[in-house]
Amino acid sequence: MASILVAEDNAAERGLLARGLASDGHTVIEAENGMAALQRFMADPGAVAVLVTDVEMPELDGIELARRALAAKPGLKVLMISGFAGGMERTADLVALGVRSLVKPVALEAVRAEVRALLG
Repeated sequence: MASILVAEDNAAERGLLARGLASDGHTVIEAENGMAALQRFMADPGAVAVLVTDVEMPELDGIELARRALAAKPGLKVLMISGFAGGMERTADLVALGVRSLVKPVALEAVRAEVRALLG
């Protein structure tokens, strides 16, 4: 299975995502905001196969997190999740890089299915 970095500022949502992805056999690294996620990612970019990130987060939003992570590791699999209507519009330029997205509220099974699709 894969190592997945989950960046989500809502602790309950982050925990749910982490437990759901771990139940699929993945190793999950949790981060409470974009800056913490970037620090964990940059410590060992090769260790992360998939980044699952909320779009709107304090300190560093998910869009900039994805851009920086993709610059450090081209080909990184990224799933962005947003609860704001305009959030997904801001990710349009990342779609060309293979970034996938979901709009909240999102069922855990939808996230698990997107991760499976990203991993091929």
